[in-house]
Amino acid sequence: MARTLKWLVVAMGVSCVAIGLGHVLLGNAAIPGAGSAGVTVDSLGRFLGATFAGYGLAWIWAARQSPIPASAIRWLAGVFLLGAAGRLLSLALHGWPHGFQVALTVLELVLPPLYFWLADADEKAHHAARIQLPDPA
Repeated sequence: MARTLKWLVVAMGVSCVAIGLGHVLLGNAAIPGAGSAGVTVDSLGRFLGATFAGYGLAWIWAARQSPIPASAIRWLAGVFLLGAAGRLLSLALHGWPHGFQVALTVLELVLPPLYFWLADADEKAHHAARIQLPDPA
């Protein structure tokens, strides 16, 4: 479980950094279905892309801790779930977005419970390893 958590946390971090930087570099072109949404949306998208890249760096930071802190994983997964809630609110108010956005919404709803479930796996593994170590005295 701890190895699965580590792999998923690293994958999430790298994905978020790559997606965020893609939005910074491509602006509106990075948003399927956005077309020519204008300068204001382009500015917002690039800003939020940088923020999303920073969010990805937080996942990578968590993955580099030993043990991976369960509280950080839960907070980061909660933020991801909040993003899904925002997409669902948009769907309720404005209708169905581009199909790619629907697929992202599904991921944003499915992954947080997985992270919540695995969040303390590395802490438990480290604790179990400490208990099994012989006393150096």
